[in-house]
Amino acid sequence: MLIPYTKLSEEALRAIIEEYITREGTEYGVTEYTFEQKIEQIHQQLLQGEIKINFDTETETCNLFPIK
Repeated sequence: MLIPYTKLSEEALRAIIEEYITREGTEYGVTEYTFEQKIEQIHQQLLQGEIKINFDTETETCNLFPIK
């Protein structure tokens, strides 16, 4: 089920983004980003419609996925 980020409180949205970032694991890119920078990057992607939030009712988990 798609969850519009606009329907979430700032605290809930941040918690989803933080959980997603920590689940991603180690970065292997050339540029290192702080945790706050990563949160802002994900938030901007949500604002621009590049990614969406999905809630899986079976596992009761949220995931972020890119829109192609």
